[in-house]
Amino acid sequence: MRPAQCQTDCQYCDKRAAMKPSILDNKDVWAGLFLIAVGLVAVVIARNYTFGTALRMGPGFFPTVLGGFLILSGLYILASGLRGGGDPLAASWPLRALIVLPLALVLFGVLIDRAGFIPAMLVLIFGSGLAGTDFRLIELILFSVLLTALCAIVFVWALGLPYPLLAGF
Repeated sequence: MRPAQCQTDCQYCDKRAAMKPSILDNKDVWAGLFLIAVGLVAVVIARNYTFGTALRMGPGFFPTVLGGFLILSGLYILASGLRGGGDPLAASWPLRALIVLPLALVLFGVLIDRAGFIPAMLVLIFGSGLAGTDFRLIELILFSVLLTALCAIVFVWALGLPYPLLAGF
């Protein structure tokens, strides 16, 4: 689409038309569709649980409300992507992140019961940091230890989640 003041072919208009991603190459479109799908799954799964009221929430209250917010957010992001905003999708994804992140999540799930909260969180945080391309090993270790300590304080001590800090203790 050419600006009103531009009546002839110009480099500005050609570059701008080339930069605008198509609908299927737009990050916002795919992000919006993903949020809508996750929200719908949450609402569909939560419909089998008692909803309750705002004062006496049932087990279906939080997933239903969260799913509704995800759907609304997804619709907003999808609409902005369809209007032409947003960046094009990256041509390639880093293989390291595609392997390390799911592996860290699976190891967290396995270790939380077998080794305890602290080793599981250390593996999750350290593995997530390894997925990036620009990290410093000492900083990553320090960050993993500090964030694990903070998570242990918040989740195990303050909230009282029934996870042992270390297996057998």
